[in-house]
Amino acid sequence: MAEQPDESAETRAIRGPTGEQLEIPTLLPVLPLRDAVVYPGVTVPLSVGRARSLGALEAAGEHGYLLAATQREASIEEPEPHDLHRVGCIVRVMRTISSRREGKQALVVGVARAELGEASGLHPVHYTRAIPLPEPSLTSPEDEATWQRVVEKAQQVIDLRDDMPPEWKAFLSGIPTPGMLADLIASNLAIPPEERILLLEETDPVVRLLRVEEHLEREVTIAETQRTLRDESQADEGDPRQRERMLRRRMREIQDELGEADAGQREVDELRDQLQMADLPEEALAQVERELKRLSALPQHAPDRHLVRTYLEWMLDLPWSVETEDVLDLSHARGVLDADHHGLDKVKQRILEFLAVRKLAPEAKAPILCFVGPPGVGKTSLGRSIARAMDRKFARASLGGVRDEAEIRGHRRTYVGAMPGRILQSLKRAGSRNPIFLLDEIDKLGSDFRGDPSSALLEVLDPEQNHSFSDHYIEVPFDLSRVLFVATANTLSTIPAALLDRMEVIELPGYTENEKQTIAREHLVPKQLEAHGLSPERVQVTDAALQKVVLEYTREAGVRNLERQLASLMRKTATRIAEGDAEAHFEIDPDFVAEALGAPPHLSETAERAGHAGVAVGLGITAHGGDILFVEATRIPGGKGIRLRLTGQMGDVMRESAEAALSWVRAHAPALGLPEEALDACEIHLHIPSGAVPKDGPSAGIALVTAIVSALSERRARGTVAMTGEISLRGRVLPVGGIKGKVFAAARAGIETVVMPRRNEKDLTEIPDDIRNSLQLQLVDTIDEALTHTLPAP
Repeated sequence: MAEQPDESAETRAIRGPTGEQLEIPTLLPVLPLRDAVVYPGVTVPLSVGRARSLGALEAAGEHGYLLAATQREASIEEPEPHDLHRVGCIVRVMRTISSRREGKQALVVGVARAELGEASGLHPVHYTRAIPLPEPSLTSPEDEATWQRVVEKAQQVIDLRDDMPPEWKAFLSGIPTPGMLADLIASNLAIPPEERILLLEETDPVVRLLRVEEHLEREVTIAETQRTLRDESQADEGDPRQRERMLRRRMREIQDELGEADAGQREVDELRDQLQMADLPEEALAQVERELKRLSALPQHAPDRHLVRTYLEWMLDLPWSVETEDVLDLSHARGVLDADHHGLDKVKQRILEFLAVRKLAPEAKAPILCFVGPPGVGKTSLGRSIARAMDRKFARASLGGVRDEAEIRGHRRTYVGAMPGRILQSLKRAGSRNPIFLLDEIDKLGSDFRGDPSSALLEVLDPEQNHSFSDHYIEVPFDLSRVLFVATANTLSTIPAALLDRMEVIELPGYTENEKQTIAREHLVPKQLEAHGLSPERVQVTDAALQKVVLEYTREAGVRNLERQLASLMRKTATRIAEGDAEAHFEIDPDFVAEALGAPPHLSETAERAGHAGVAVGLGITAHGGDILFVEATRIPGGKGIRLRLTGQMGDVMRESAEAALSWVRAHAPALGLPEEALDACEIHLHIPSGAVPKDGPSAGIALVTAIVSALSERRARGTVAMTGEISLRGRVLPVGGIKGKVFAAARAGIETVVMPRRNEKDLTEIPDDIRNSLQLQLVDTIDEALTHTLPAP
């Protein structure tokens, strides 16, 4: 038996939790508690194992009294009085049970709050003079209302919690004092130890009720959330992933309420919420879930954490299932296309055909259209117009100068700074999996040691494969079959055959002078007026001025340079108006055009340059559209035999055409009326000016024959006649390509007659009537027929 002080026989009367009078010793043995807090009126089981605590329990005896005080630091094994909180609870020992080990189990009931007074020096048991803390009674109706409100809130928690029996509601209503109610509720709530101590030290029951009410409100929120999530999870028991998401959300909200949420885990949970909204396909969903588990296992400051998060954000931001609904109103689409572009009837018709098929067969595979034509004819803007007509998103990827395959397929995640390719990047920006996707400048793709991007595009542009496009970064197939791809190019010669085979080519050869004037009047002039702060009411551009700009200052297939010239006119006009040299109305006429733009850079030189023997006017196709080219030939006597010299950056095909032309001329010299001495020992020099520009192709065959015959016979070729067509050694004229662009170029250059192969007659249907009426088109089958139109009779 532990030694007891003499003062232990002294007693004092105190009021118990239910109002009864109790005789309590003045000095009480102290029972230190590591992390438990005992409240008055609450029965608590305690595990007692330390020697000093067992001594205190023995000193109290059966049904004796102790002062239970909580330690400030739970790690202290032998606490002294200054290691305990200043307020504890006087408890009465109801029963003690010896456990299997040396410790005991004690059942105690709280009696009253008490402050630890002066401690005695007896050991091993600490005694202290307990100073009971009085508890004021309720004095106002507001206090009574607070009491009743807490009872109702506690009963609400009991209704929401399945682990609390309904009988507790009646028990709470029968508690006689508000202080006892606050203590009983506090002992049964999940409250941090620091908050429990504050509640024990507080003697005002109303203050304790208000603090307990705050915790009850949090419990109501948690219980309601748990019930909602439980109901949702029960409704989705057939989907294990959905159930897992519900449980994780419940766990996160509970952690947030308890203030135990981890920043790294919160990041993972946010990504899981995004995953729920992303609606990923099965394979992508499995990949994302694997990466999420990996991310949750990584420490907060792990180097790989940023890489994994970036990958997950890309996966969740891609439009796996987001798509827009097509507007398949053909009249609306026709109106949009006509408003945005003048002419281009073939292109517009093809787009309307696509919409019609889409309307009748929504699941039909989308074609890959390739607009080929010179710069400035509206290839890129056509893609935007298609998107506007169908009410689809618009995505664009410029492929000019791309030499790395990873630009298309993406980089593997093992590389520093890895990211998806341009295809998926553009889809992410568009926010839809079925946009109008413009592959701009597809003819300017390059290749080097980093791979061949054009080969990577084969999968993108193949309707049989692009439903499972594989990007090296995301490593999961992405469906591109709903994307309408539109490619643009200036020439087909640099596009690989395999890639070209996957596209439907639509040529845009350029605009006629009349079309340019219409485009300038309806589109370019209003645009430039607005861009330069001018109004149509104040500045007027005459048709004669537009005609002068088109005919003398622009000779291109497109309208880009025309827009630059109009912008220059607007700048000059704005300067005049700003200087105050003009009246309220200003008119741009031909005289002002000549003054503002200076000398015309394009004047007709066909007659001048073709007015000599040995010069013929040919027609060719370049990356900038159709153009005329002059073929010059001259005979240089001397040497042995007849020799051929070629200059002007001719390609191999054109060189072979020149050799075939000379061979045909030599074989038919008598029929052509050439003197015998003309083909004696000499050198035939063929030259095509603009020597810095490479030239190739067989379509200059007729022009080469005409130039050679003209040089040898000294007959001048007709300067108003241009020609195109491939020749054979048997004198046949074979069909060539680019007829529409070549005819347009002849009309722009002031040519009156065009000689062309008869087998190209089918291509004349694409030429506007005004161009056909302005030219005389001569169709020929043989070289002899062609020469009758290109050379005067001998």
